[in-house]
Amino acid sequence: MTQPHQLESPLYRLLRSEDITTFNSQRISYPSVDMREGDFRGLDLRNLDAKGVDFRDAYFRGADLRGVDLRNALLEGASLAHAQISGTFFPFELDPDEILMSVNFGTRLRYRVTR
Repeated sequence: MTQPHQLESPLYRLLRSEDITTFNSQRISYPSVDMREGDFRGLDLRNLDAKGVDFRDAYFRGADLRGVDLRNALLEGASLAHAQISGTFFPFELDPDEILMSVNFGTRLRYRVTR
């Protein structure tokens, strides 16, 4: 498993500076938003438009995700250690126990297989 790191994307820099409004308006001009393995520790990401964002293997330790709709984001392998998640929507495929384990112990999110 790779370590989270700073990304070179201009959209990532907007998130790092917690400029969520500008991120939301500029993300529309990108065909895809790749935030894989990004370091989002301690950031206030409330009001983030996360639809279609690839957050696989990202690190959200202590981040404020309250009220963020992550239902259409990719979160496989992301860690939510001590993140604030009140009112956050998660993908249906994520088992609630996976989310709880990740928030409490920092485990990486694993999707359940639905058939």
